[in-house]
Parts: sequence; structure tokens; C-alpha cells
Amino acid sequence: MTNRHELSRRHFVQASAAAGAGIWLGAGATRAVANPTRESKAEVAVKEFYSTLSDSQKEKICFPFEHEKRKRINANWGVTDPEIGSDFYTKAQRETIKNVLKQITSEEGYERFLKQMEEDAGGWDAYHVGVFGDPNSSLFQFLLTGRHITLRADGDSVPGYAFGGAVIYGHGEEDPSENIYHYQTKQANKVFGALNEDQRAKAMVEKAPRENAVELQGAKGQFTGVSVSTFSDDQKQLVKETIDVMLAPYRKEDRDEVHTMLEHNGGIEQLHMTYYRQGDLKNDKVWDIWRVEGPALVWHFRGAPHAHTYLNIGQKQG
Repeated sequence: MTNRHELSRRHFVQASAAAGAGIWLGAGATRAVANPTRESKAEVAVKEFYSTLSDSQKEKICFPFEHEKRKRINANWGVTDPEIGSDFYTKAQRETIKNVLKQITSEEGYERFLKQMEEDAGGWDAYHVGVFGDPNSSLFQFLLTGRHITLRADGDSVPGYAFGGAVIYGHGEEDPSENIYHYQTKQANKVFGALNEDQRAKAMVEKAPRENAVELQGAKGQFTGVSVSTFSDDQKQLVKETIDVMLAPYRKEDRDEVHTMLEHNGGIEQLHMTYYRQGDLKNDKVWDIWRVEGPALVWHFRGAPHAHTYLNIGQKQG
């Protein structure tokens, strides 16, 4: 029986397949950079939203591009005080904000984020937005935050970083079978299940680091867990499938940019995978806290007591 949190399986499988189709390139292949631009659909919607703001609204939700709030990493915060659903915004502005959300996600991801927002905060209109810089004439970034959400759109105003900086997703449901992101944990545990005894010993760590410790370490970084470079071809394929499943909720331009940056930094062979004994929710050895990390990528999934997930991806190794 399908539980109340599960999205259409056929819809999800189709979305995940579409996300992964044609993304991974063979050795020696090159890829044209496919990153969001100022003319991408989400960014055009941001410009439309900004153009409708009154001076009094801008005083409350607009900031200089380099404002410290743009770089904040937190799983539960409001970048500004007004809620999207409040009378601070007009009906048309609220619809434009919702369109930005739709355009920075895949069809499956949009559905999933809306469901999570409804269950965690009563709906997407309980969330908050801020605009940094001027979308019409300079560097800019649109930031949507709230409980278990940080999403960004900036037309690549922060070069060298996918998504324009760290993004966050999660869900407040503590029962793994009811958590709408537990499918990612099951996928990551397929990799663990495919490891040999020696690889498992290297991959397993007792205690997880601070969940928002997602600073990029660069080429000289020290990483825990097992190196994907030691994996067989079949094991590497499982890692690729896991990354595709994890990226499926986001728009194609962001997914493509992530893959371009991964290739720039040596591919999946530069990644390490770590699983933590801490937080095994049902004592079933389906490891609920896990981490994928390399010189310019950190994906930290804290599935216990409920899901908080942090993703930070860059391009520079040094």
C-alpha cells in the first residue's frame, strides 16, 4: 500500500531517468558548460518579481549582493520577515514567487518540495524570500528559505559554485518510511550493500560531523570514508545512479552544471563515501546518516532524527 507521503512512483522513476540520461561522459570526452543564465526561466521570473516591488517592499526584502545573509547555511530560517502568503505581497507577486520555485526545480522536484513545505510548515506561503543585488543590471541572487528549504536562483552570478551556493532540503517526518527523502538513503545504501568487507570497513565511521560543515576543502582536503577510485565499474555505476537520483529534484541547467563541475574536478573517482553508525533509526543497518565528499563537493545527508540535507558544489580544486 502506498503511504501518504509517497509520490507517484512512475512519475519519480521517469523524472530520475530523465535527470540521468546522457549526463555521464566517457573518459576524454568534453562537455559544453550548461549553467543557468540571466535569461533562464527562473531568472526571468526573478526579474519580473523584482520589477513589481515597491520601495517600501524593497526596504524589507532586498539587500546588497555581498550581504552576509546570502551566504548563511541553516536548515530552518527566514531570510526576511514577511511570509510569502502575507498581505505584504500582492497576489500577482505570490504567483511569480511560486513560478520561480517551479522553474528552479524539475517537475518531480516541484511536487516534492511543495509536499514537504505543506507538511513541515503548512504550505509554501509560510516561507520567505530575499533578493540580493539588482536582477536587471548587476549580480543578483533570489533566495527562498524556511523550514528545511534553501533554494537559489542567480543566473550564475556566483561563478564556480553550482546553485549559486549551498542549498538545503529536508523533511520533519521521523519515521523513515514516511520521510519523502528516505528514497535517497535507500539509494545510497545500495552502494554500501555492493561494497566488499574491506571497503565497508573504510566506509563506516562511528560519529557524524556537524551537519552544516560543508565547506569545500579543495585538492588538499582530508576526507573520511572509502574512495570511489577503489570501486569496481559496477560499484562506480551505482555511485553515478545515486548522484542522479539525488539531483533529480532540481532543474536541468543546475544538474548539468553539477556534472560539469564534477568532471572539472576529476569525476566521481575523486569522491569519498562515508556512512555513520550514529543515528541508525531502526537498528536495521540501513545507515540514515551518510556523506559524499570530494575536493569541490559536499553532500551531507542527516536522516536522523529527521532529514536535513546540505549540498555544496564548486568548481575550483585549490
